Amino acid sequence: MATLTGVTFGGKTWTPKFAQEIDKDKCIGCGRCMKVCGYSVLDLKALNEEGEFVEDEDDEEIERKVMVVATPENCIGCEACSRICPKNCYTHAALNN
Repeated sequence: MATLTGVTFGGKTWTPKFAQEIDKDKCIGCGRCMKVCGYSVLDLKALNEEGEFVEDEDDEEIERKVMVVATPENCIGCEACSRICPKNCYTHAALNN
């Protein structure tokens, strides 16, 4: 199976690793990763007391907010989100063709 690779400006081989998921138990919802991502991959979602995602934030009580990979198809595999995360919440994987 082939792996997607690229070449850096300096000529070195680089393998992008794409955001797969975020551990909602570790995430503190600080938003640092969302600010560093320029491709609208991430979004803050509300959780209730049972740890379930809340669809209508106005109708239900919110315990806290966590980050989710909302549009994984926009990810370019730079891993900037993971590098800035203070809680090491991210799982990334290379794309195998």
